Amino acid sequence: MDDPASQPATIDCATAPLQREWLETDGLGGFASGRADGTRSRRYHGLLISASRPPAQRVALLQGVEAWLVRGSERLPLSTNVYGGGALHPDARPSIVSFRHDPWPRWVFAPAPNLIVVHELFMPRGRSAVVLSWRLVTPQTDCRLEVRPFLSCRDPHALHHENPNFDFDSRVQGTSVIWRPYPDTPALVGMGDGCFAEGRDWYRNFHYADEADRGFDHREDLASPGTFHFDLSAGEAALVFGSEGALGDLRKKRTAVRDLIAPWRAAELERREAQSPLERAAEAYVVERGKGSTLIAGYPWFGDWGRDTFIALRGLCLAGERLEDARSILLEWARHVSEGMLPNRFPDAGEAPEYNSVDAALWFVIAVHELRAASQPARGASPSRRAKSAKPGPLLSIADERILSGAVQAILDGTARGTRHGIAVDADGLLCAGEPGVQLTWMDAKVGEHVITPRIGKPVEIQALWLNALWSASRRRPSYRKAFELGLRSFQARFWNPGTGALFDVVDENHAAGSNDESLRPNQLLAVGGLPLVLLDRERARSVVDSVEQHLWTPMGPRSLDPRDPRYRGRYEGGPLERDSAYHQGTVWPWMAGPFVEAWVRVRGCTNAARREARERFTAPLFAHLADAGLGHVSEIADGDAPHTPRGCPFQAWSVGELLRLDRAVLAPQAIDGAPCDAAACVESGCKRPKDRRVS
Repeated sequence: MDDPASQPATIDCATAPLQREWLETDGLGGFASGRADGTRSRRYHGLLISASRPPAQRVALLQGVEAWLVRGSERLPLSTNVYGGGALHPDARPSIVSFRHDPWPRWVFAPAPNLIVVHELFMPRGRSAVVLSWRLVTPQTDCRLEVRPFLSCRDPHALHHENPNFDFDSRVQGTSVIWRPYPDTPALVGMGDGCFAEGRDWYRNFHYADEADRGFDHREDLASPGTFHFDLSAGEAALVFGSEGALGDLRKKRTAVRDLIAPWRAAELERREAQSPLERAAEAYVVERGKGSTLIAGYPWFGDWGRDTFIALRGLCLAGERLEDARSILLEWARHVSEGMLPNRFPDAGEAPEYNSVDAALWFVIAVHELRAASQPARGASPSRRAKSAKPGPLLSIADERILSGAVQAILDGTARGTRHGIAVDADGLLCAGEPGVQLTWMDAKVGEHVITPRIGKPVEIQALWLNALWSASRRRPSYRKAFELGLRSFQARFWNPGTGALFDVVDENHAAGSNDESLRPNQLLAVGGLPLVLLDRERARSVVDSVEQHLWTPMGPRSLDPRDPRYRGRYEGGPLERDSAYHQGTVWPWMAGPFVEAWVRVRGCTNAARREARERFTAPLFAHLADAGLGHVSEIADGDAPHTPRGCPFQAWSVGELLRLDRAVLAPQAIDGAPCDAAACVESGCKRPKDRRVS
């Protein structure tokens, strides 16, 4: 089947805006990012953001460079930097002929007639380093290249300013130059075949437009310790920047840098060309943690978050045929179960994990269930199709199963007993949660001590997750069946709102019996799509899907609140207060397109005709979005109002994951063209008819 994500990766700079952003990642939590026009508009844009303790403790080591092509008396710019007041120096944008982000960022410059320069950069996976190169397309004489690096060595969330403590000392060792600007940050190494001339200077008042728009500080000073000089007429100029640990084994080799990076380039090209565009995007989020793996929630400012990891894993790893990565991630996170909970996030600075999520652990249970299902050879997939990264033999060893089963049981039993933040099972078998001042669900915006959407009580998607978790566990441990049956009966009796033909968003709101929140939000979709079980009969399920489609759906996914609601906010813009107030009050969330589209197909009988229609109507705009905002990726959010401008994090794991899950699992043509059994009915009756694996 042709990959619908296969679209031209080259931007015609004469007709397309260059505000789009590119991303390179190193598989360790580090990355490089910037805009297609070569500028930096965020504090997070830089050429080397390194994870000192993967994937945490990130440090922005190298923010950018100033590059010039020198030919005789001419100095022709090959870079663009933006300063306060909109001043540009240098400004190479007019000479950009094209930009391509795939398989890695590549700019073609025409700085003068009959003079073409190609500039590329990439990060080799597994090494905290970035490779920069420049080459002439046609032979020229007397062409030199000057590259001046800009250093900060700061927290990526902060900004850097001129100060007397910055150490400009440059230690030159062969083709390497080593800097350690501050004693408590990693050393930065630069390696090149040219020569380095020391020239200490501060470059002041860089301007970051996106930070200004977000209401944050947006001015920065960067330090430059000198300039690299190359004879570009003699061949490609190559520079490698990396942390000292990443390049320490290479600095002693007496090999030209261009020869040193040749194997890296070949390996990266082979690896990337073997993947589809969506698979390449998926790989960016899979990173090391300890002896295992985890998923970065989004670039450039998120780390690995529990809820995001387990939602995204289903698409990025399971649908993306990275079963070994899924196994490693789940085993790594299984070590962190505490009182029935998993961390919402690991702070970047390495403090204690934060246990303030009611659903992260339940998503873990679902992910374990689906990993087991996806790794069963009896499902009919060939070994190569089953898992590109799988090792020979069973995917899950006896020891693996013991760890995962223990974690699942600890989660379900700990939740049933009651745990932090008022999380407990009520007499009706439903899961209640919440206390003032704490945001426990995925709708977690908070301004100061004010929680925008507290959703205290029994949120609808939490019940869907709880019942799915109990059901999946009951297949191995029948003792959970009674709790599942009680909760299912209560859910079907208590959540249906006959006045709206949809589900309540929260019942027993604020723990007050009988007090229900009628807000029309997309959370109810998880009772019909996005999870293994359908919890409603076909008529009610269809009504839920129709309500969401009519009032919430946009080309970027469903809105988080009905526009008819007086609390609705159609634009995610302004300062932190304004943006956080709109975050879940109308803002569109592309990841929720996954549950919606799956629910839409299910209530239409799971036919191939329904799958084709859903692909044309609902996922085609999301695939088109891969060429916008974060190139090759899907944004975190978008405005609720047209034109639904992409906002938030431009590279979001669960947004990419759900699009990949839809493409590969939900909307892929099925050999059995027709409706599978209703999952809840199957559990009740023991029905043996063929079923879609995602429904049964």
